[in-house]
Amino acid sequence: MTRVELAARRERVFAALTEPELVRAWQYGSVLETDWTPGSPVRFTSEWEGRVFAQWGTVLAFEPPDLVAYTLFAPRDDLEDRPEHRFTMTYELEEVPGGTRLTVRQSDPRPGAAEGVSAGDPDDPVLGALRALVEASGD
Repeated sequence: MTRVELAARRERVFAALTEPELVRAWQYGSVLETDWTPGSPVRFTSEWEGRVFAQWGTVLAFEPPDLVAYTLFAPRDDLEDRPEHRFTMTYELEEVPGGTRLTVRQSDPRPGAAEGVSAGDPDDPVLGALRALVEASGD
């Protein structure tokens, strides 16, 4: 679990987590495809050094501006796309004085994952890019 406080309105942070053009700005150019209806597919596609990378899963929860959660399968040669090989991303947003507290939880049952849960790092460059995006908007 990672908790960060962002100097931005909760609605702005939620938009950055869920709107494709904003996701692209902080998640290494990832293209997000989903309609955010629980049970619907979600897909992230990006390109790096000429290779295309994709992760896909299912929307679990979508409660603007408080919560978004989904499963993802990240292809590996040693794993089939089965429910037990998908990790879960949960983003919880809470209004706090001066902005928003974002709690990120990643539950990862895949073989080789550290005890099934990613501890996260508030200094992670991806979270840093998210912070820069939402705090630069001034709202």
